[in-house]
Amino acid sequence: MKQYERVLFVAENGTCRAPMAVGILREQTLKHPVEIEARGLVVLFPEPLNQKAEAVMISNGINMEDYRSKQLTEEDFGEHTLVLVMERRQREKVLEKYENANQENVYVLTELTGDELEILDPYGGTLQSYGLCYETMRKTIRKLAALLNETEDRKEEEPWEK
Repeated sequence: MKQYERVLFVAENGTCRAPMAVGILREQTLKHPVEIEARGLVVLFPEPLNQKAEAVMISNGINMEDYRSKQLTEEDFGEHTLVLVMERRQREKVLEKYENANQENVYVLTELTGDELEILDPYGGTLQSYGLCYETMRKTIRKLAALLNETEDRKEEEPWEK
């Protein structure tokens, strides 16, 4: 995996899984600075975090009090930006809808980390289903952090391959 300067998590409306993923990855120790943000595929106006997602995050020590959802745009894509969606159909939608989206930079989060199942959308479910989503995502994000750090290690070992 190449080194990325920016990681964008993308989900449906950008108020639940994507910001959860942002909060979790920001808690991880990364070996190089990475800008970490969330976007939604359908954001009609900026919205705060989903209340149940926020409650789960706060109970895990992550505060994103001033968070507001943002629409994914063409400008969000770039050579050094890794775009991670939660479901296969979201990846297809992103690659279809955005000219600047590149197959080499847009992945389903769990496919990139080698997990079998997609991160299910807890929207409309119980607080417990949001908690389960968080726990599942935390395991996956830890693997992502290891992948991002592995890139840095390889670069240090082989400095001539920049």
